[in-house]
Amino acid sequence: MSSSTKKFKTEVQHLLDLMIHSLYSNKDIFLRELIANAADAIDKARFTALTDKKISNEWAIDLTVDKDKNLIRISDNGIGMTEKEVIDNIGTIAKSGTKAFMKALEEKKKSEADVPELIGQFGVGFYSSFMVSEKVEILTKKAGSDESAVRWTSDGKSSYKIETAEKEEQGTEITVFLKDDAKIYMENWKISEIVGKYSDFIEYPITLPYEKVEKEGEGEDAKEIKSIEIKTLNSQKAIWLKKASEITEEEHESFFSHLSHDGGKPAKAIQISAEGTSEFKALIYIPEVAPFNMFMPDFQKKGLQLYVRRVFISDECKDLVPDYLRFLKGVVDSSDLPLNVSRELLQDNAQIRKMQKTITRKTLSELKKMKEKEPEKYAKFFLEFGKILKEGIHMDHENKEKIKGLTMYETMNNEAGKLVGLQEYVDGMAPAQKEIYYITGESRKAVENSSALELFRSQGFDVLFMIDPIDEWIMPSMGQFAKFQFKSATKGDIELDEKSKKSSEKVISKAAKNHKDVLEVIQKELDANIKEVRFTNRLTDSACCLVGEENAMSAHMERMFKSMNQEVPVTKRILELNPKHSLVASMQQLFDADKANSELQKYAHLLYDQALLTEGSPIPDPLAFAKNVADLMVKAVK
Repeated sequence: MSSSTKKFKTEVQHLLDLMIHSLYSNKDIFLRELIANAADAIDKARFTALTDKKISNEWAIDLTVDKDKNLIRISDNGIGMTEKEVIDNIGTIAKSGTKAFMKALEEKKKSEADVPELIGQFGVGFYSSFMVSEKVEILTKKAGSDESAVRWTSDGKSSYKIETAEKEEQGTEITVFLKDDAKIYMENWKISEIVGKYSDFIEYPITLPYEKVEKEGEGEDAKEIKSIEIKTLNSQKAIWLKKASEITEEEHESFFSHLSHDGGKPAKAIQISAEGTSEFKALIYIPEVAPFNMFMPDFQKKGLQLYVRRVFISDECKDLVPDYLRFLKGVVDSSDLPLNVSRELLQDNAQIRKMQKTITRKTLSELKKMKEKEPEKYAKFFLEFGKILKEGIHMDHENKEKIKGLTMYETMNNEAGKLVGLQEYVDGMAPAQKEIYYITGESRKAVENSSALELFRSQGFDVLFMIDPIDEWIMPSMGQFAKFQFKSATKGDIELDEKSKKSSEKVISKAAKNHKDVLEVIQKELDANIKEVRFTNRLTDSACCLVGEENAMSAHMERMFKSMNQEVPVTKRILELNPKHSLVASMQQLFDADKANSELQKYAHLLYDQALLTEGSPIPDPLAFAKNVADLMVKAVK
């Protein structure tokens, strides 16, 4: 038996130290890497077996532990290696046998259909075993070769030993002699946990012996009979590789439960098979119900699960979907994604962006179909996830119009709880209506009785109730829909048809002239709070309301900022009065009778406080408001 000790062919001390201590953030990864390498070896053997009948084809990956010797062994009956290949692929760090194998196939100009899918683009995954080991031993025999088996041994420092050995069957055994602080990797539950997380969908069975204890006889004469049961740890069922028609509803529910860990059901499954510049398969689910931690980012993993050739890479690949689709659950399995040496950071973000673009486009398309063909189902979805989806209007300029078409709102002319899409709103607009009107607030109850809506009711216009906190934030990005501009019901002037416009202008002009003095009193008294006092066509029943200028911050936004203890610049708004309200005439009578009547100042403050209350804003001096109301009540009952 020949034997020799060789130095590693690179600056080993530095590189191995980097790999062992810095390359991987999680020691569990070593088992994932060794299993992935075993799967690669079997893939190669399967491919070679198509033309070489001497090669075995009962494929399996076997795990064994020996607690007496502190070791775990990973065995496969894959392609194996010759002595030269061991020296080239193991003795030289970062020289990938898989990469060389793929290159050789390309040189032979094999068709894509014949080329097996392989991972391991850098050939350093094997060295992750030194994170947990005192020593690693490889015993390997090349499939279909007459050369002797080879044993490779190293402690991962500066050299390795290589010698001929005895091994009858093709394949590779990697024995990891564990450090004292890594003995947990000899526990069956730990091995099963790692395989279930990282290698569950490897298509070859991954087996592990379990000790089985049974009792024979009864009472004191009972004996314990021990036996060994070989269990398969992985499901081997990568259902995302199946055709959509072949996946049953039960399989979808089971897989969704596996992904979400909450036992819910998927509202819709989206299957993608992308080819071309970026090849990947994906199975993505839209959940029925939002998770309890949807708005708790510190307790929620974002993104889809990323696999490469069925090998789990990450369960939090955030860049696979835009943030406004973070509610999606699913798997993306790439055939050609380049990874860095640790497989935990992506080398080429451009590839991920291409995948994200495809996934986003497909998801928005499926949501549109659901909205058109299953409106009740879509309305339930939007109630659960609409707050998140609407973020895309601000974040995703490319798909903004598509997302706007998916939004839904309650409206003034519909019963509470009924959601209306923007296209449905536009289709139902009154002939004289020129803009899409909306009002923002904390709830339907807070906005539906706003005095700012009175004109719209009288004209038969509908108003969108934007009552999600996100609505106020995204409105500057909304722009228009179906060529109609969005217009706040509480800002600026309201455009009417020419006939109504001329009529209201006449009324307003007359009132401004007749009650000029009253307006001046109110303006002087409230000058610290309001920018202007004026008459309006906006009101039909109420005496007054507050409105902002076209580009000013709304009262609702101010309240939100203040609730978060944010400083908000003081914004003076416009106090609008109803020219037909009897209160205006009464104040004029008081002024005509006594220009210095102190009641006029009380009325001015009451008007302002009333306007604040009707929009849901706090009044500055509740005690003064209560006193003024009480004084007026006393006078009214005398």
